[in-house]
Amino acid sequence: MKCIFYCYVLILSSACSEQGSYKFQIAGSEGASVVTPIALNVEALGNGDLDWEEDLVLSYEDRKVPFQIDINKKKLWFIHSSNNNSSYEIVKEEGKDYSSEGVKIDKNNGNLHLSKASIPLLTYRYGMTYPPEGVDSIFRKSGYIHPLLSPSGDTLSRIQPPDHYHHYGIWGPWTHTQIEGERVDFWNLAERQGTVLFKDFNDTYSGPVYGGFNAHQEHINLKASEDKRIALNEDLEVKVWDLGRSDRYMVDYTSTFSTPLNSGILFEAYRYGGGLGMRFTERWHRDNCTVLTSEGNDRLTADGTNARWCMVTGEAADGKGTNGILFLSYPENRSHPEPMRVWPIDGNGGRGDMFFEFCPIRHEEWQIEPNKEYELKYRMVVFDGKLTADEAESYWKSFAVMPKIIKE
Repeated sequence: MKCIFYCYVLILSSACSEQGSYKFQIAGSEGASVVTPIALNVEALGNGDLDWEEDLVLSYEDRKVPFQIDINKKKLWFIHSSNNNSSYEIVKEEGKDYSSEGVKIDKNNGNLHLSKASIPLLTYRYGMTYPPEGVDSIFRKSGYIHPLLSPSGDTLSRIQPPDHYHHYGIWGPWTHTQIEGERVDFWNLAERQGTVLFKDFNDTYSGPVYGGFNAHQEHINLKASEDKRIALNEDLEVKVWDLGRSDRYMVDYTSTFSTPLNSGILFEAYRYGGGLGMRFTERWHRDNCTVLTSEGNDRLTADGTNARWCMVTGEAADGKGTNGILFLSYPENRSHPEPMRVWPIDGNGGRGDMFFEFCPIRHEEWQIEPNKEYELKYRMVVFDGKLTADEAESYWKSFAVMPKIIKE
């Protein structure tokens, strides 16, 4: 595990002002006030006579601000609220001893847990999960997120429901694909054609602002010879952000993939496949779960439409409130605004169970060329209570175009 963070500010020393500083503001944003991650290129600190490898503190109006440095990408990350119009300042402070709860990871028994201040948020299952006794072992699976929890601890995801044993929390296999003219289905495990499994971790990290992992997953063609079984190599990066509030946190979900096959692979146009899919808790059904998209569509009309964002809200476990997830699609994604699969309200024998997916190949096929890298980026805002349409739009805007840093 790499703990790639530098400091969590506790005290702003007046003596620091004599040792060089870097001052900046964040360009104003429109719409409702939301908090969002901001990245500063650490090489810019040289303009303030600072070395980013020194002991630094970040503040505004004499208030402490946690930050975290991504060493590989040389980015300094912090959380900014759009209603904060004050200047930020970075200064050097020697001899400090900083500590922070932040976002932590813990690996055990095939599970990678992400938590904030000992509060569990989500788990990535890298060990093999087998189906219930008496169910075909073809439904075994690794490389998925479950449980995903609301900030107050409600489980929002579900795995191995009896109506779809191949559903695994949050995951994204491709469904109707063609390899050398032959169909291979990586989604419907019962077809015995393909699967997606965890291979190894490229990286894990934790810190005062975010924590996460980058996992290598293999899309395996079970119909192919041993030397051609790997149809896709995928690096899945999941990053959990501490937004500094008890009722919300944020998850970035980025899939980077390529095929080693000389013939490439074709993703056929189909209503399921790839992107970001989630099977929701069995507690949510037609009478206590709602959908709202950026285009104003709801549970009855959203399926098959395109959107920048989609919000799914349902009844809390105690029946006294609501919680949910706002899904955001990145503008550079295939087919953005992105097509969606939203289960019909009368599905599953009339129960109206909830399934959502951003599905980039819903209306148009996608030819994946050999040894070429592709990327899909998503963000989820997980919340307790309610989240307004204005807030949803603001979250999407800050995800689509990061607010600009203006040096003073």
